[in-house]
Amino acid sequence: MNVSDSAQTNTSTKFFPRISVVIPIYNGESDLSELISCLLAQTYPKKLVEYLLVDNNSSDRTFSFLETAAEHCPIEIHPLSENQIQSSYAARNKGIQAAGGEFIVFTDADCRPQPRWLELLIQPFMRSEVAIVAGEITAFPEKNLLAKFADRQETLSQKHTLTHPFCAYGQTANLAIRRTILEKSGLFRPYLTTGGDADICWRILKQNLGTLEFVSDAIVRHRHRTSIRELASQWRRYGRSNRYLHELHGVDLMREIPNKEYYYRLTRWLLKEIPQQSIKILTTKSSVVDLLNTPIGLFTARIRYSGQKEAKLPENAKIIQCLDS
Repeated sequence: MNVSDSAQTNTSTKFFPRISVVIPIYNGESDLSELISCLLAQTYPKKLVEYLLVDNNSSDRTFSFLETAAEHCPIEIHPLSENQIQSSYAARNKGIQAAGGEFIVFTDADCRPQPRWLELLIQPFMRSEVAIVAGEITAFPEKNLLAKFADRQETLSQKHTLTHPFCAYGQTANLAIRRTILEKSGLFRPYLTTGGDADICWRILKQNLGTLEFVSDAIVRHRHRTSIRELASQWRRYGRSNRYLHELHGVDLMREIPNKEYYYRLTRWLLKEIPQQSIKILTTKSSVVDLLNTPIGLFTARIRYSGQKEAKLPENAKIIQCLDS
């Protein structure tokens, strides 16, 4: 289960196999124009890429937008629908089943792949032992305090998932998998609603089907959450994911912060950190983000634990879909 950084891969070898990019979309009408622009800007040979954009039962005009894009864009776009199962993993499976590429690449509708994303991401597959390649996820510059906090923590970065104490994995916002590997491991669990990226990577790596490589220069950009409600939803989902992966793979559960420790850290923040950070802010040696680090961190930890505690893995989420021959 090797994980290495292939950022310096020499692309002069011009390894350009046929690839399929699968993107699940739910109510993504407002994101699609920018997304398509990013796909148009890819340096990968256009005739060797197909984009399978899968509408997951949206209530907006996502699918009609996809049909229009497929008709008028100079890249190969296939609009698909997954209306039976409300899950991004079911939508990804729909795209994989329709894909004709040797390698399947994943990102999301609200991501913004940078121009050399595909070109760089695919290069490690030149080595036959490579099963999975993950690229980096970086944030857009934000003025919002919550977004700045998340950026300081590098919340989106693959470096957290690639160093997961149980086993490394890559997030589907920027991930590629060899098609022949999916024939052996199976696809995503279609009824799983979170944690599916870790699950599929772990199934591949634990079965010793190949290695995982990281390409730090293959970048997609993503936006941080900018409201308390969005932040809470994000960290509650992280908690649910942890519970599901505990039941599927035996991952350690996150511990709850005892009330005594919680209030001690909060009091310490009020009595010690606020005065110290306030002085640093006045002397421009610190920022408001540093001042709020402790309370936001405590908030997200509690929300994540709450999500973990409340979650229960549905029985049908254990189903692994197979790749049709």
